[in-house]
Amino acid sequence: MRFTHETLGQRVVFAAGESPAAVAAEVEALGGAKVMLIASDREKDLADPIAEQLPVVLRHEEVVMHVPVEVALRARHAAAGAGADILVSVGGGSTTGLAKAVAMITGLPIVAVPTTYAGSEATNVWGLTRGRTKTTGADRKVLPASVVYDAALLTTLPAEMTVASGLNALAHGVDAMWGPRTDPIDRALAQEAIRGLAAGLPAVAKDPAGVEGIEQTLYGAYLAAVAFASAGSGMHHKICHVLGGMFNLPHAQTHAVVLPYVLAFNAPNAPEAEARIAQAFGARTASAGLAALREVLDAPRALRDHGMPEDGIAKAVGPVMRAIPAGNPAPVTEESLTALLEAAWAGEPIN
Repeated sequence: MRFTHETLGQRVVFAAGESPAAVAAEVEALGGAKVMLIASDREKDLADPIAEQLPVVLRHEEVVMHVPVEVALRARHAAAGAGADILVSVGGGSTTGLAKAVAMITGLPIVAVPTTYAGSEATNVWGLTRGRTKTTGADRKVLPASVVYDAALLTTLPAEMTVASGLNALAHGVDAMWGPRTDPIDRALAQEAIRGLAAGLPAVAKDPAGVEGIEQTLYGAYLAAVAFASAGSGMHHKICHVLGGMFNLPHAQTHAVVLPYVLAFNAPNAPEAEARIAQAFGARTASAGLAALREVLDAPRALRDHGMPEDGIAKAVGPVMRAIPAGNPAPVTEESLTALLEAAWAGEPIN
């Protein structure tokens, strides 16, 4: 066995019901004296108690899905104008993504406070959209220095968003099984992540305000993101990033829809990964385990339900083909990719 694994350095704090004090402690530990607090107006009620404990010099509310370049530029200018020396993000993946866009240029440290299961807070991956093209990359400067997980902040997350966001997290774990840099450590983390999510998500679906289920799901989402950050972006994420950027599709729902199709496509050519995923689900096969979970959660089923036009399939094939890593377990052709996208667009049953 020969491989090289690199672990990204980050503090992670689980503090159910205690995020204001926990975030303040992290900001102080990082030497922050002028906080730029990034939170959309939708997150105001969650962000207010945190803001009260911090030396905030600027509250920035312009958060847009897929982080358009012009939105990122305005946030960078705002940070510079306020003289901010640290960023605190309170929100989902789009909020964390905007903080990363600021940090990428300014080098400011981030304290991330997630309010969904997006997982962006645990990765050094950034994404920016210019026009209809979404570009992603990795940069150590964008990895949040600290993450504060407060399950109480997710007790009011709408059920539909909980399901989509949780399946987005699951996609990190699945893609990490065969990402371009994956190694045995990544696969071990991903397997435990999938197990945690498979246990946590049904609990949250049954009791959306139950802190125990939320913490289990956050645990799985964190591990999945860590594995994904190391393994790199595989076929699933490349598809979703292209579609999201081209058609402005909702991020989490797109991942939730596409995941079972990519899993079914790759699993026959990745027996070790397939066995690990199946074991994590406690199922006979990986696809059967995912199907059972999706049934319990009443998961999103078709891209057409979330705004993708049918003629977008042909437009997306070329960009997706160019983005998929060369080492994908199953060979990808324009014909096979078109068939996959057509099935995901229509929500066709998976054989």
